[in-house]
Amino acid sequence: MSILVALAASGSLRADPPKATPQSDHVGVDASKTLRRIAFGSCFDQNLPTLSLSPFRPHQTIWDTIADAGPDLVILLGDNVYAKTEDMEVMRREYAKLAANRGYQRLRKAAPILATWDDNDYGRSDVGADYPRKRDSQQIFLQFFDEAKDSPRGTRDGVYDSQVIGPLGRRTQIILLDTRFFRGPLVRRPADQPAPPDRRGPYVPTTDTSSTMLGDAQWAWLADQLRTPADLRIIVSSIQVIAEDHGYEKWANFPHERARLFKMIRDTRADGVLLISGDRHSAELSRIEGEAGYPLHDLTSSSLNKPRLWAKETNRHRVGEMYFGANFGMIAIDWDRLDPLIHLQIHGSDGKAVINHEIALSELRSTLQTEPRP
Repeated sequence: MSILVALAASGSLRADPPKATPQSDHVGVDASKTLRRIAFGSCFDQNLPTLSLSPFRPHQTIWDTIADAGPDLVILLGDNVYAKTEDMEVMRREYAKLAANRGYQRLRKAAPILATWDDNDYGRSDVGADYPRKRDSQQIFLQFFDEAKDSPRGTRDGVYDSQVIGPLGRRTQIILLDTRFFRGPLVRRPADQPAPPDRRGPYVPTTDTSSTMLGDAQWAWLADQLRTPADLRIIVSSIQVIAEDHGYEKWANFPHERARLFKMIRDTRADGVLLISGDRHSAELSRIEGEAGYPLHDLTSSSLNKPRLWAKETNRHRVGEMYFGANFGMIAIDWDRLDPLIHLQIHGSDGKAVINHEIALSELRSTLQTEPRP
């Protein structure tokens, strides 16, 4: 036995720890490419076991399943790692574990990845603007996802971003919101007002209309993005936008901000909007009418490998049933039809679709009577 082998066997020789950022051998975004299959997901625990044969047990093979689905683009909705820390060395170490995951490495080489964050890769559970290390955390996030040094994300607060991908007539706009950096305080449910079992959770809607979800700068930026020409728009929110009955994190905890979002979509005449969200450790499709001039859909995908057997909860806007196993989402667009057809799907850890809802792109066009644009 050689000296090196002997030292390695004894544990005296340790490999260098993985770097916090992956190597730059990933696929970049091609702005000219038609997006036909857009995969997305949230809530990946980098510390869970690698393999499981059950969709209800933790595993890390989901990245391979997503790669096998052949997406043109992958969107990570947040909780991309579970760090829960104010220690930036811990944050880097947890990202390094994801970087070292072979399935994730394979996916990075197969499709471009766009990402925003949620609480567990931002800092701590349920935190918002009050998180003290948010700017440090932002820099680690940008480094991990290989953000260009001249990117606007590197010069402003928050990780919000937008890209338009595809040729004229097939332009898909991806709008990544940051629901953490600027978000105001959550309001806890009074101890003497317990929630019913189907609406449990620690939070209730705030009555403080000065409390914000996105902050002034991001709101102004979003209005500009919604006026950008596009055929299909995917607004990415780390937390649910449409669901309003449960007591966990959601836009409806800031009802004035949720109403502002809907009004902005309507007032900017931003046709083609779809919402995607994560966070909930279960998957479902929500739909609301009468807010934007056309029905709004919010497809929630969670968790990539950390499912929980929640009791079924009320969601007055749910379409179909909830799914509780490990999952990822897929938006599949048939652009070759005269009226492009969109499939809103949730896939289980085996790759099979467990939720599939079809809508025509023409259904995402405003029917409101408005003055013509100047």
